[in-house]
Order: sequence, then structure tokens, then C-alpha cells
Amino acid sequence: MLKITYLKGHKFIIKYIFILSKVKSGDTVKVHYTGKLEDGSVFDSSADRDPLEVTLGEGKLIPGFENAVVGLEVGDKTTASIESADAYGDRRDDLEVTIEREQLPEDIEPQVGMQLQLNQPNGQPVPVQVTKVEDENIIIDANHPLAGKDLTFDIELIEIVN
Repeated sequence: MLKITYLKGHKFIIKYIFILSKVKSGDTVKVHYTGKLEDGSVFDSSADRDPLEVTLGEGKLIPGFENAVVGLEVGDKTTASIESADAYGDRRDDLEVTIEREQLPEDIEPQVGMQLQLNQPNGQPVPVQVTKVEDENIIIDANHPLAGKDLTFDIELIEIVN
């Protein structure tokens, strides 16, 4: 906001001019969004909760979403069509792995669709999904569930926090 004071006749006039700033990398923003698949089905939305607050440029958003927010002004709405490469990447066959059932804890009975978590040698957890159960082996998939999918996001910039 810019305050301008000037003299008109015998009166001081004060005017306030609101300068709308555009989002840039490094800004912390609040956005509402709805994410949809190519068939129009919604896979995630902030509509029934607080807006997403995130600092751009920290790598916490998929690149296509972040690029769509840069340049917006408060109140702007946009629809971003994001190809899989700029979302969660393409599906990778090498992330589907066969492991022996005996490697699972005894109390786990694997089922197709079951979510498990593996730990990398550095301790970093990796979520995986069971895609096939055989007598002695199971096949797990470490691809993100949205990998290989083109996405559409309806985005509204609510606030530039900083």
C-alpha cells in the first residue's frame, strides 16, 4: 500500500493506492486448489480445509503446480494442465520389485492394494503398494500413485504471506 498526501486548495488530501504484487519464487503463499485426473475425477482438494501454505522454490510442490502459481496476484484463479513429467514423473518399471514373503514381518498378511513402508539404507522411508501376491513372493510398486498421469489443477491465490 502506498500513501500519497497532497494539498488541494486549503485541504490535505490523503489517498491510498494498493499495489498488487505478483508471486515470485521464494514467496510464501496460501492457495486453494482442486486436483483432477484426465477423466475429471477429483483426487485432492483444499476446498473443505484451510488453504495450502507453502514457500515456493523449496521443492515441496510438483514443478507444474509451482510454475502455475508464479506470477499470480491475490484473488487470481487459474487452471493448470500439467503433464506427468512436470507432476509426479513417468511410471518406472524398475520401481516394481519382487520380494520374498518371508522378508515381511510375520504378523503381516499381504493383500493387493496394501500400503507398506520400506526404509532405504539411509533410513529414508519409501511408501510402496502391494500389486501382486504369490505363494512365495509379493510384487511391490514404489511409483507414486499419480506417476504417469497428466493432472489438472484449479488454483486460487488466497494470500501472499511475506
